[in-house]
Amino acid sequence: MAVMMDVAMAEPFPAEGLPLEEARQRILEALQPLGRQERLPLAAGLGRTTAEPIRAAAAVPGFRASIMDGYAIAGSETPVVGQCWRLLGRSAAGSPFARALTAGEAVRILTGAVVPAGSGRVLPQELVRLVDGGDGDGCSGDGSGGGEREPTIELAAASGANAWIRAPEEETSPGQELVAAGQRLGAADLARLASCGIAQLAVTQRPRIALLISGDELLPPGAPRGPGQIWESNSALLTALLARLGYGVAIQQVVADQPEALRAALLELAAASDVVVSTGGVSAGDSDWLRSLVAELGEVSFWKLFLKPGRPFAWGQVAGVPFFGLPGNPVAAAITALQLLWPALQRLEGAQVQALPRLRVRLAQALRRGPGRPELARARLEVSAEGVLLARIEGSQASSRIGSLQGADLLLEIPAELGNLEAGTELWAQLLRLPIF
Repeated sequence: MAVMMDVAMAEPFPAEGLPLEEARQRILEALQPLGRQERLPLAAGLGRTTAEPIRAAAAVPGFRASIMDGYAIAGSETPVVGQCWRLLGRSAAGSPFARALTAGEAVRILTGAVVPAGSGRVLPQELVRLVDGGDGDGCSGDGSGGGEREPTIELAAASGANAWIRAPEEETSPGQELVAAGQRLGAADLARLASCGIAQLAVTQRPRIALLISGDELLPPGAPRGPGQIWESNSALLTALLARLGYGVAIQQVVADQPEALRAALLELAAASDVVVSTGGVSAGDSDWLRSLVAELGEVSFWKLFLKPGRPFAWGQVAGVPFFGLPGNPVAAAITALQLLWPALQRLEGAQVQALPRLRVRLAQALRRGPGRPELARARLEVSAEGVLLARIEGSQASSRIGSLQGADLLLEIPAELGNLEAGTELWAQLLRLPIF
């Protein structure tokens, strides 16, 4: 069961509904993290939230490593063109050269290999010329006066100031925090943890989500459609949306608009989950039973949003479990889930609550609308030849039209007081893109 703080008695519901930011703040203030955790292998950590800080056990790479294929030379002074060194052997990744270098000595070295003691510089191979036997072009032998001479290398072009050596603690030092607690793990996090030898992770458990779809007119996709019936799509939309955000639906039911059936479903779902999410049935119609049932079985803390789409939204609790009553229209359900349910799930999971990134864009074309409610319009992101970010709205913005979500890159934030908008009008937009790394 989710942990909820005491919620003050709800004041009379505002006629226009709560502003979105106030609604989000109320929800987040009423919730506490579930506090459950589990241990997983590193490979299962993508998208999970850390339950505790993860620290490095050792320095990485842990030795001085060559950044280039080339030659490690004795000393650290900047060499001059024409300078020569005796070539003693080779240092490869996993097979270090066995001893320290002294003045005038060098070894062949490959990227990632240990730089021998006594060497403070690697010469990239393209700057070096190999001189057989050490007898040509200004290079002299070792002065031994006979026998087979060691191969010699000569610096053929200026090497510059870069030593091309990776420090032993370049990636991390022992005890350094690699990932903070409450951070959602991405691909780069997992790769860095692997490079630091981390094989197991303590992560928070995700909240168990129950989904209740209500409506007399709903049919499963593929069933023969009768008069006035529609194929049910909210479960597919919300399940897929939640999956993209890193959450799964643990249990779901599709229930007709019948009070007793809905009451039983609410209690069953609340007993099996940490969050109950419904679609439909929270407005003011004759068959909208869910809001009154939630008030009977728990509490409706607020109802209605000052937002388009998404006005018929209810928040409260059923038998102590947080309840999100999303609108029945699919676009409105998806938008309110993204704006209000998603932050709440992050809070329950113990993650740092993060919203969608926002950016300034200009309208690609004129938009006809009447002032009234703030609107989150679905739009595609384009870039003009001059590099200007543009938002293009295509087709109807009706909250029942799922097609307005297809290909949407942006939720365009249109203030309530604005009416018709000219092309080029600058607005804020939420970017509907998840991070790659």
